Amino acid sequence: MLPRLDDLAEVVAPQLLGSLLIREVDGQRLVGRIVETEAYGEGDAASHSYKGETPRTKVMFGPSGHLYVYFTYGMHYCCNVVCGPSGVGSAVLIRAIEPVEGEAVMAERRKQSGVLVTNGPAKLCQALAIDQKLNGHDLKEEPLKLELRPALPKKQIGVSPRIGITKAVDVPWRFYIKDNPYLSVRNVTNST
Repeated sequence: MLPRLDDLAEVVAPQLLGSLLIREVDGQRLVGRIVETEAYGEGDAASHSYKGETPRTKVMFGPSGHLYVYFTYGMHYCCNVVCGPSGVGSAVLIRAIEPVEGEAVMAERRKQSGVLVTNGPAKLCQALAIDQKLNGHDLKEEPLKLELRPALPKKQIGVSPRIGITKAVDVPWRFYIKDNPYLSVRNVTNST
């Protein structure tokens, strides 16, 4: 059975695990492997797109492969990969990455070390210098690219309810690479 258009994020979110975010900033190359994601679609009460297109969510309703960046808690940026066709508000939140290249630069940007550098959606945005200027950015273009990798075997992927939301809290649309030290939260009950 094919997924409904508003469920595309649920299909794409686990497929992004293991793919790379490649960022050029101040002449330096920063690379992070995606280790944790969350799906959000317009039929989902927890999604920014749930109430339809607004100036804030316009990018979410645009073409797939672009970056939807939003500002939260008055201090943090979070980034999502838009994954629906134009007109459908569907995106995957990147919750955590594992540094592959440029870890020292990321650590300096965050004033942290080890897993604390990129083990959360706002942390990885700070480490990679992702802010509102990249909202709507085409992830096939510099200075931030998404390099897709082959899908991981299902046995390597954990599934749980999403984190830090107040609606649709039991929906199991958080996907992560099992046992990866860079996960934002490690003690959420698995669905698989």
